[in-house]
Amino acid sequence: MKININSIAELPEAAAVFLKAVGEHKIIAFSAKMGAGKTTFIKALLKALGINEVVTSPTYSIVNEYDSKKFGRIYHFDLYRIKDDQEALDVGIEEMLYSGNFCFIEWPEKINNLLPDNVIWSYIRRNEDSTRTLTIEI
Repeated sequence: MKININSIAELPEAAAVFLKAVGEHKIIAFSAKMGAGKTTFIKALLKALGINEVVTSPTYSIVNEYDSKKFGRIYHFDLYRIKDDQEALDVGIEEMLYSGNFCFIEWPEKINNLLPDNVIWSYIRRNEDSTRTLTIEI
């Protein structure tokens, strides 16, 4: 499935379409080049899931946790700085991935060996005209 995003104003609708498309799946990997909009899109997803607090990238903390009244705990990972699987295990990633909660993962390629089979892969591509194309593998 593909979702075209022409502007930031379209993010709320794109997030709603995305969440409907992934259905009951909770572990979602976001693969894209630096600056493609992974964090920006995840912010829109978190807002759609009822998170109203300020959302920041977990670039240095590796994971940010949010609590949704409707969906419970939500994890947002940025694994750009992870060096190896052991470092991810040391921060407790396995427990979070198998918690049954939403897990949004930036730079998932860094922990390919640790990802469960039921992960949904999505790809964000920045087009030449600065629009984005989000592809979801379901």
